[in-house]
Amino acid sequence: MGFFTRKEKRLKKKPHKVIDIQKEMKRAETDESLWIKCSSCEGLLYKREVERNQHVCPKCFYHFPLTVENRIATIFDKGSFTELFSNIEPVDFLKFKDTKPYKTRLIETKESTKKTDAMICGKGKINGFEVYTAIFDFSFMGGSLGSVVGEKVTRILEEGLNQRLPVIIFCSSGGARMQEGIMSLMQMSKVSGAIYRLKSSRIPYITVLTDPTLGGVTASMGMLGDIIISEPKAMIGFAGPRVIKDTIKEELPQGFQRAEFLFEHGMIDMIIPRKELKQRLHAILSMIT
Repeated sequence: MGFFTRKEKRLKKKPHKVIDIQKEMKRAETDESLWIKCSSCEGLLYKREVERNQHVCPKCFYHFPLTVENRIATIFDKGSFTELFSNIEPVDFLKFKDTKPYKTRLIETKESTKKTDAMICGKGKINGFEVYTAIFDFSFMGGSLGSVVGEKVTRILEEGLNQRLPVIIFCSSGGARMQEGIMSLMQMSKVSGAIYRLKSSRIPYITVLTDPTLGGVTASMGMLGDIIISEPKAMIGFAGPRVIKDTIKEELPQGFQRAEFLFEHGMIDMIIPRKELKQRLHAILSMIT
């Protein structure tokens, strides 16, 4: 009995903390490290669950944008990816200034993203099949197409041509980089010319369009693939839907510029969920190489 008495006294000295459940839920809902909000269904999602699901919403199947590192990890065989052309960096040719100088914007973006520009190129293996690849990084100025991105894509296409290996481009971009003006627009013809040379040599060129793929990236490389693949619900187009609506003064069809709409109208070849993408790419490569 003495034992139980001592234990009761000890417990009284250290009572259980009273937890305000409502307060804890509100704190959890606002804690960005634990929860994220789906851009499609607006559901509040546990971040780790989304990460385990390859950054796909478990409620509505929306595919969140992937970092370049996550894209490489989900598509390429472990340890097989080698980055190329990492030493190419952007230059402020025009001394451009909008709300701040382009040079300042570049410095700030490099510091926040730890990247040199919006494109990572390299060589890797997909279940043993060697390919060259270019992967857009939307976190760097919206994945915009500037002189560095254009140069890297052109070089990777030329490597594919020289080594006679397939090239796969993963697109995620808002379009041309306005801070580089005509230098940005020139990349469209340079890239499309390199794609033409690759395809003329009967070397496979595959594009994977992710949310969003817009503007000059859509026109100059995204829609030029021998096989055009999209992730579900990706926005794909040239001008954005708001611009088109304001221009033609008409309501747009339901789901306009989404992957499913483009697939129904024959603009893309297939829609592949992220979890199946590596295996489907392997199957395609095994048939065409």
